[in-house]
Amino acid sequence: MTEHAGWADAGRLLLPPSEGERLTTDAYRREFRAVQAGLRHQQSWKFERAQEFEDEGDSWRSFRAGRWEDALRQHQECFADLAEETAQDRERGTPFHRVRVVEKPLTPYLQWELHSFRVQAAAGNHIRVVAAEALGDLETAGALPEVVVLGDRALYQVAYDDRGALDGATRFTSTATVARWGGFIRDLYHSGEDVLSFFDREVAHLPPPNTSAR
Repeated sequence: MTEHAGWADAGRLLLPPSEGERLTTDAYRREFRAVQAGLRHQQSWKFERAQEFEDEGDSWRSFRAGRWEDALRQHQECFADLAEETAQDRERGTPFHRVRVVEKPLTPYLQWELHSFRVQAAAGNHIRVVAAEALGDLETAGALPEVVVLGDRALYQVAYDDRGALDGATRFTSTATVARWGGFIRDLYHSGEDVLSFFDREVAHLPPPNTSAR
């Protein structure tokens, strides 16, 4: 049984494609930046469920190549930019909250991502971790989707291809849908564990992941 009794009916979280508009990757990225920049005094929420993705950037390429120390150093090099972005969000009153669902044992990707989250959290980002078991009956028909809610403006169900690479998103603007998913992620966030304490206990001591097994 899910720990979140108020969301026990998974049907409340359904996102019928016919009710949304499909966006290409480029269109999604452009619109996401524009909507986020236009928000004022509203909170945003991200729900991350999958345990493997194909990412991008210098740290990701180092990770994939087995250069673990380079990957960690490149995470740390992002600190100043992340701190500046967080300060801008604070000035606009638009904090961005992330809920990361975690399964054990950690996948190599998730180990890499949690090192990134440690730096992001140190820079002021709001990130909490939730165990997959906490979702309980909400996933009897399959894993929940990856979702981003920007204020009260829009919900994006983010899509990925077979490799786990970003493949655009479907936008939903129904007030009820946006509010329902925003409330769900908010509840998970408040029940979750701060990523820094989770990292210290579960991640910091781990040896470099075996990327050759991916």
